[in-house]
Amino acid sequence: MTQSETTVDVVDFEPGRWGNPADPMHLSDSVIGALTMLGINEPAPAAVDVVIGDSRITETALAALETTGADVAVDAATRRARMRGFSTPDLLKFRVGDGSDAPDAVVAPTSQAQVAAVLAVADQHDLSLNPFSGGTSVTGGMMPGRERPVISLDLRQLTGLVELDEISQIATFAAGTRLPDAERLLGERGFELGHFPQSYEGATVGGCAVTRSAGQSSIGYGRFDDMVVGLTIATPIGLAEIGTAPKSAAGPDLRQLMLGSEGAFGVVTTVRVRVHPVPAVRRFYGWHFPDFAAGATAMRTLAQSNVKPTVLRLSDEAETGLNLANPSSAGKASAGPAGGCLMVVGFEGDEDDVACRDAYVTAQLEKLGGTALGTEPGEHWREGRFRGPYLRDPLLDAGALVETLETVTFWSNLDKLKADVTAAVTGALGDQGTPAVVMCHISHVYPTGASLYFTVIAKALGNPLEQWMQAKRAANAAIRAAGASITHHHAVGTDHRGTYLEEIGDVQTAALRAVKDALDPKGLLNPGILLP
Repeated sequence: MTQSETTVDVVDFEPGRWGNPADPMHLSDSVIGALTMLGINEPAPAAVDVVIGDSRITETALAALETTGADVAVDAATRRARMRGFSTPDLLKFRVGDGSDAPDAVVAPTSQAQVAAVLAVADQHDLSLNPFSGGTSVTGGMMPGRERPVISLDLRQLTGLVELDEISQIATFAAGTRLPDAERLLGERGFELGHFPQSYEGATVGGCAVTRSAGQSSIGYGRFDDMVVGLTIATPIGLAEIGTAPKSAAGPDLRQLMLGSEGAFGVVTTVRVRVHPVPAVRRFYGWHFPDFAAGATAMRTLAQSNVKPTVLRLSDEAETGLNLANPSSAGKASAGPAGGCLMVVGFEGDEDDVACRDAYVTAQLEKLGGTALGTEPGEHWREGRFRGPYLRDPLLDAGALVETLETVTFWSNLDKLKADVTAAVTGALGDQGTPAVVMCHISHVYPTGASLYFTVIAKALGNPLEQWMQAKRAANAAIRAAGASITHHHAVGTDHRGTYLEEIGDVQTAALRAVKDALDPKGLLNPGILLP
């Protein structure tokens, strides 16, 4: 058996920086040279200390929170550590010392009963609640409205494997369980979840549920919302146990209503997920295609066939040229022919199953113009797959503006969407006098369509936050004009809320508002997240 992802450690990201402080990334000479070509030759101003204002929690409310038995903290350091997520705008606010989004208290329950008790206190004392577990949001999901005092409801003590039904292959986890811990606990019993988003080191089971997360093995195991078979939700009006069977005709599936709800309808306390035996074989390959269109056609052909790999990812020419499929070697020459695009294809399963699927996929890719590169590029990607975001901090330090965005559409619209978003971002940044590099990859595919994930690098100007927001607004408008979805797996938060409401229209917005009003009559849960 090859090395398992269960050997990856949980990482507590430092507030304001994404990455393992004990294992930082450094820019190679070739990356520094590429930045110089974009006019990036001066480091960013040094970060300043973050100033946190006084807590607005009253002594009466604080005393009531302490009666719940949960840990309660109002000191500045604890509150600072629960402020914002890890989008580039979040990090830029940290760098200029902006502490305006700090919660007023951090409350850490150790049980579902304590969660319910905290909700009752919040209802009695008119306090907002922002559920926190991994904190890896990149769309403003950690910045609720501040009309009331805000409690960061820290769920990380709700952790562990509650139950494993080996016959049905269903695992029940406490919502605050980190993904590496979940895989380790399952692995001890011979099972695996197989959900590996790029935030894997810090993300939690509950967080993946409420954001409809998509892991890098989505073509093989599905998105996280495909894996969930049940949820326990604590709301201001009571507890809800959702999901009693694999499938049912008993009315609408309320699991799907709670998945992606981002804590606006209730607090997830436990999650039941579909699991599978730990694969005996994990094998990853690299393939070269002459251009992005050819590679995308090959992906579509596989997605629409009955035999699929477990992992399928295609970098466009720009991303391939910078070798971002192997973050530890970013900027260095990638394996294979010069130019063109790199595809990563991965297989997991038993030896016979992997061999059979590998043979079929190989034949298809060769027929569609692909050139096999062997296992080295694929294994390099697998080994460095969670380190890609680690590059952002040293790039920001060097004076670059770097951020990502993603979307999803049908295959027939994919080429237009890629061109329109690229033009919108480069145009918005170019209008500000900053040429940009816009890279793109496909990492989630379906029979009917695929996601596009863009990475943008440009020179940071005097106000990089507003610089990026202009580009982001242009990208959002292009996505909406092209008829695509504003997000595939980063969720809505506050960053996408306006465009999301345009996407779903008045009728669907009214339906969601009715759910919000029924479950959270006072609007205490994550106000301003998902819905205004």
